[in-house]
Amino acid sequence: MGETELQGMLEYCTCGAQLPPDALFCHKCGKPQREIVQVEVEPPVQTPIQPPITPPPDLRPLNFSNPIALRIALLAAFTATVLFFLPYLNWAAAGFLAVALYRRRTGQLLNMESGVRMGWITGLLTFLMAAIILSAGLVLMNLSGGIAAIQAELKNSMIDPRVIDMLKQFQNRGFIASLLVHEFVFMTLLSMAGGALGAKMLRRT
Repeated sequence: MGETELQGMLEYCTCGAQLPPDALFCHKCGKPQREIVQVEVEPPVQTPIQPPITPPPDLRPLNFSNPIALRIALLAAFTATVLFFLPYLNWAAAGFLAVALYRRRTGQLLNMESGVRMGWITGLLTFLMAAIILSAGLVLMNLSGGIAAIQAELKNSMIDPRVIDMLKQFQNRGFIASLLVHEFVFMTLLSMAGGALGAKMLRRT
């Protein structure tokens, strides 16, 4: 290969500087000698952040071993006891309230059978509260001197005589037993009916 051919193969920058083979820039003036292709780097694919999975609530059978059902039934029974001036209606409302609160707390839709069971638990707790209150009232009555002492005090006041007659009935154990049976039957049955009604109505919403 001659000197002329070698010079023809050599590359020169526009500034006159001789470039080494495959030079990208001029070492004298810094001018680019070739078009530089930039490789586009794709951004990393970002996977969406999954929200933490909340475990479902503990959906145990509706009985006294279910802490959620027990707490809700106690609250509904306490509400029915406070609304004692609305007899019968408050007991049915307690069963309905228990089913509604249980659904709100657990998100579980109760069927008719479960609604009746929830109402039964509520009615039983309502009866226990009423029995405790009645027993406490009888104990306080005996400590204050019994029915006779209370009657003597009420005679001097403007109390309806029917109230005195009703107090006399508490001296009869048979009356107290029949009263407790009456409350047990109506409290449990009406609470069960309210629970069934609540389960039926809330499943439509």
